[in-house]
Amino acid sequence: MLKIEKFLITFIIFLLILFYFPHKVSAQEFNPDEVIVKYRRPLTLSERLEIHRGVTSQLTDRIESLNVDIVKTNNRVKEVVGRLKNDPRVEYVEPNYLTHAFMVTNDPGVTQNLQWGMYKIKAADEKESAWNLSVGSASVKVAILDTGIDSDHEDLKGKIVSSKNCSNSFTADDKYGHGTHVAGIVAASTNNAIGVAGVGFGVSLINAKALGDSGSGYYSWLADCLIWAADNGANVVNMSLGGASQSELLEDAINYAYQKGVVLVAAAGNNGSSTPSYPAAYSNVLAVAAVDSTDVKASFSNWGSWVDVAAPGVNIYSTLPNHYNAFKKYNYGYLSGTSMATPHVAGLASLLFSTGNFSNSQVIDFIEKNTDVVSGTPSYWQYGRINAYKSLSATNTFSLSPTPIDINVPTSTPTPSPTPTSTPSPTVTPTVVPTLIPSSTPILTPTPSPANNYRSRFCTIIPSWCK
Repeated sequence: MLKIEKFLITFIIFLLILFYFPHKVSAQEFNPDEVIVKYRRPLTLSERLEIHRGVTSQLTDRIESLNVDIVKTNNRVKEVVGRLKNDPRVEYVEPNYLTHAFMVTNDPGVTQNLQWGMYKIKAADEKESAWNLSVGSASVKVAILDTGIDSDHEDLKGKIVSSKNCSNSFTADDKYGHGTHVAGIVAASTNNAIGVAGVGFGVSLINAKALGDSGSGYYSWLADCLIWAADNGANVVNMSLGGASQSELLEDAINYAYQKGVVLVAAAGNNGSSTPSYPAAYSNVLAVAAVDSTDVKASFSNWGSWVDVAAPGVNIYSTLPNHYNAFKKYNYGYLSGTSMATPHVAGLASLLFSTGNFSNSQVIDFIEKNTDVVSGTPSYWQYGRINAYKSLSATNTFSLSPTPIDINVPTSTPTPSPTPTSTPSPTVTPTVVPTLIPSSTPILTPTPSPANNYRSRFCTIIPSWCK
């Protein structure tokens, strides 16, 4: 009997260990057949091949700007990492970690009215509307590093000026749905009598597919896309993705893009914890937490001293692919997550770039120093919840009392289909994925033309807000 009792106790302890620490296991997810190798100095191809042959590995890809090789290990990642880290020619070697999109699906029990976030950050407002000051310039480009963008969506077609597929998918199109939703929050077309408005609806989009059709990918994809985007002049990079593992490769790519003048914005993550997520936790990245319509931190949102600002991220209505996608909702729908909060910040950064020839550090200062101090500041995030009107006003680029003009803002928005009755549950996000940022044209300094009567459009959609 004693042996049986000991066996049962041991078995129960095993189960507790297995199921009580799921994030610790997932945090170490990586490609079992690839490593990242960076060299201390430029080496010839023959020298690099000699190193790989010495550990019985095979060169499969290269990120030239970072002097980095992606190497196939024949399922011997730990062994190869252990041997190469002692090679004096190697600066660092690490696994090729996995990352996921940071998003959870909507809980219809707390469904909000359409696009409440635009009012919350004062992009749309009766008096203090950021859109009275700027709607964005087409010369400013925001790279969406995600699962792709539906390029022929009625509210996005014509917005995409460049595209690159860094993933293992056969197409740069969005077969998952996440990237299209994010893109709509940043820059969905407006004044077209259909759909939704984007925060910076006058700017251009770059479709940088850094995640595969399952919503996940690898650091090497992300780094490759980041380098490409920075080299081609993207002004803003939106990364609604991340993971728990730090990576020297990813940090190198982040720093490379930042030094090129890019504003990098990333989701804090959906584990409801203070555990840092990457790339959000790197110093050259704006880390974004999610709040609901009452400015309370979303239960799923990560938080901590490493998080910079908050933005709307609960039940956000935006574009979805017009073809089959993981959410089984078409054209428009609600999603929640720090993934949805992040593009509100990226959209604001694009508006700031549209108003003057600012550096990336200046744009970040305008965003951080002009937030609204909401509950949770500075415990959950360093600054507050973003305020687009205050940020744009702080630039002193234009008069703050423009004469409103009617630009025929659309007066109809599709009614969202009911969503499944499941409570939002955070997506596990183990590691980071590559990003893509296309070339952007020089930033112009246009004289802002006050764009208005946006209130009439939103009052038509949501009459209760205008009583």
